[in-house]
Amino acid sequence: MESHTESSPDLKPVEILRAFPDAAICHGFIGRTGGISTDAFASMNLSYWVGDDYHAVDANWERIRREAPELKLVASLNQVHGNVVHAAARDTVALRPPGDGLVTAEPGVILGIYTADCVPILMVDSKLKIAGALHAGWRGVIADIAGAGVRAMVKMGARASAIRAAMGPSIGQCCFEVDAELGRRFGREIAGARDHTSAGRPGKAFIDLRAVVRDQLERAGLAAANIASVGPCTRCASGRFFSRRAAGGNTTGLQMSFVGFAE
Repeated sequence: MESHTESSPDLKPVEILRAFPDAAICHGFIGRTGGISTDAFASMNLSYWVGDDYHAVDANWERIRREAPELKLVASLNQVHGNVVHAAARDTVALRPPGDGLVTAEPGVILGIYTADCVPILMVDSKLKIAGALHAGWRGVIADIAGAGVRAMVKMGARASAIRAAMGPSIGQCCFEVDAELGRRFGREIAGARDHTSAGRPGKAFIDLRAVVRDQLERAGLAAANIASVGPCTRCASGRFFSRRAAGGNTTGLQMSFVGFAE
């Protein structure tokens, strides 16, 4: 993992966390610093759909493309907290279908996922140049978006045993306190989830989403050694990453995580 920053006399550095060393893999988990958005969207908000000023988002995109020039053709979704995965291609990049996963076998097509506490998952089969990007909130985790993403990549020709995955900055077990009933639901509906749930305050429970997702990826056929976890808890590090929890449940900007293969 590496953190890449760009200095500027006027703006804070841009932060992009990396997980895969291969130069042909275009990917990263972008932090919230280095943009010009203000207030709840401060500062590197790259989403046009959360109420931020369009001109500010345009300027943020201009800067992030200077930092990551491979972000020319970025496919995205209308994320709905489910388990639907779409195939992305050059002629569909402009669309934003409802769903929570994207896969592609076209070099130059970059997959983008937006989060502010949910788990962003980037996946690659480097030999076959097939990539996947998933948005995993608690609803998506219950719906097994991780397994759906792996199956979509395999359908394109990837080998599950060869897929590498990286889970990016997201809310940690330290801060993901939920109603105890939701904790029990995880235990009932997801194999092994009880091992990643602990008691919180009266009537509450803590869930380790990344640990649950790791188990789901392994059950889908990934080798444990091929699954990485990158970056801190977003609520604990809300100065570096957007966090809906840290904002008291209010609307915030969104960070983008991306993956694809160079042309």
